[in-house]
Amino acid sequence: MTPTEHAAPPSSPIADRLGVRVRRAGPGADPEVLLGLALRRNPRRAQLLVSRVLGKHVPTDPRLVRSAGLLLGGLVADVLAGREPRALPTDLLHGAVGGDRSAAITLGLTAGAGRSPADALVLGYAETATALGHCVAEALQSDYLHSTRRPVAGFAAAGGFTEEHSHATDHLLLPADPALLRGDRPLVLVDDELSTGRTVVNTITALHRAHPRARYVVATLVDARPDDSLVDAVGALGARVDVVALSRATVALPADLAERAAAHLAPLPDPSPGGRDSGGRDPGGRGPGDAVVRLADHGWPAGLPVGGRHGFRAADHARLDTALPALARSVGARPGETTLVLGTEELMALPLRLAQTLADAGCTVRFSTTTRSPAVVLDEPGYALRSGLEFPAHDDPADGPGPRFAYNLGGPGSWDHVAVVVDPPAVTPALHDGLLARLAPLTRRTTLVITP
Repeated sequence: MTPTEHAAPPSSPIADRLGVRVRRAGPGADPEVLLGLALRRNPRRAQLLVSRVLGKHVPTDPRLVRSAGLLLGGLVADVLAGREPRALPTDLLHGAVGGDRSAAITLGLTAGAGRSPADALVLGYAETATALGHCVAEALQSDYLHSTRRPVAGFAAAGGFTEEHSHATDHLLLPADPALLRGDRPLVLVDDELSTGRTVVNTITALHRAHPRARYVVATLVDARPDDSLVDAVGALGARVDVVALSRATVALPADLAERAAAHLAPLPDPSPGGRDSGGRDPGGRGPGDAVVRLADHGWPAGLPVGGRHGFRAADHARLDTALPALARSVGARPGETTLVLGTEELMALPLRLAQTLADAGCTVRFSTTTRSPAVVLDEPGYALRSGLEFPAHDDPADGPGPRFAYNLGGPGSWDHVAVVVDPPAVTPALHDGLLARLAPLTRRTTLVITP
C-alpha cells in the first residue's frame, strides 16, 4: 500500500460523529467500501461523498478505476439488450479497493470481457465523470462526448445544462460535429454518483427539447436517489429511462448536519488545502530532475482526439489502444519506483489509460486528478481527505482565475515520480509556479506530459 492509499474502513469516526449513515440498498458493491466521507464549508451541502474507485480525490490503482467503468458499461449493455444484468465481481472489487494488488490485476484482466457493441451515444459529466464515461463508451464501443466548463474558440455550443449542487454549475456541450447529438439512438448519461437525479433531469430535459429520443440510460457508480422522481420526470417527456449502478445506497443525513459539521470544524485551524497542506512552495517551479514529454512526438495517431470534449468516435477506441504502449513508455516510469500519474480537472481519460497501461506493464502506479472543488482536509483516521494542495488555475479559465486542488497526495517524499498530464492551453507560467511548484517537495522527479 502506498503512503497515500487508504483501505476502506468498516466505519468512519467522522460519519459517526456527524450522524451520516451510508447503507447498502440493493445488489452490487457495498457503498461503504466504495465511498468515504469528507466535509465542505458549505451550509447547503456540508458532506462530500468521496469515491475510492474514481481516481479524482484518492490516488488509486488505475486498473481498478478503469475496471469500474468497464463493469458499469457492461451493465449498460445488458439493459440496452434487454438482458438480465450480469453478476458483478464484488469480492474482487472490494479487495482491490482495500489495496489487494492481485485483486486489482484480476479485475483489470476480466472487467472488459464479453463486450457488447451498442449503437448509442455516451455522455459523461465534467469534471468528475469524464474518464468514467469514457470507460463506459469503451465497453460499448460507442461514440462518446463529455460536457465541459471550458469554452473553446471555433466550437459552437450544441447544448448546455446546469448542475445545481456543483462548485461550478454551468456545463457546455461542444461536439466537433453537431450531428453527434442528433438521431434517435439511446443516450447514456454517466455520472459518478446520483444523489437526487436533478442534474440528470436538467440534462435530459434540455437535450430532449432539441433532439428528442425514446430511450435514455443513466449509469453511475453509486445510486443513492431517495425516490423515482427521475424516472417520473423523463416519463413525462414521453421517453423511457433506465438506471444502472455498481452500488445502490441509502444516505441518511441528520437535519442539523450543517450545524454539526460547523461545530466539528470550529475549534480547528483552517483545514482547507490553502490553510494546511502537505507541500511547501518552490518558486522556481521545476527541479533538476524534471522532464517534458510531448505525446505528439511519441506516436500519437494523426487526427485522434485527446478525449471526449469534442467527441470521441467508436472507431477511435481501437486507435488509442494501439498507440498506448509507446505513449505510456514515453512517460518515463522506472522499475522499482512508485509513480503517480496526475490528470488535470476534466483531462482524466487519457491520463487514466496511460497509468493503466504502465500498471499492466508491471510498474507501480497510482492515478489521481486535480479538481476545482474545495473541500476540508483533516488528518484524522477514517476521514476521506487526509492531505491537500491548493494552487492557482493554470489554463486561463473563462470564469476567471481561482484556486484548484489536489487531494491525498501525501507529504514530502511520498512519490518517486509524478507525471502531470496537461493539454497545451494549460502550459503557462502559472502551471510551473503553481501546481508543479507545490508538487516538488512530494516527489524526487516530475515529468510534464503535454497532450497534442
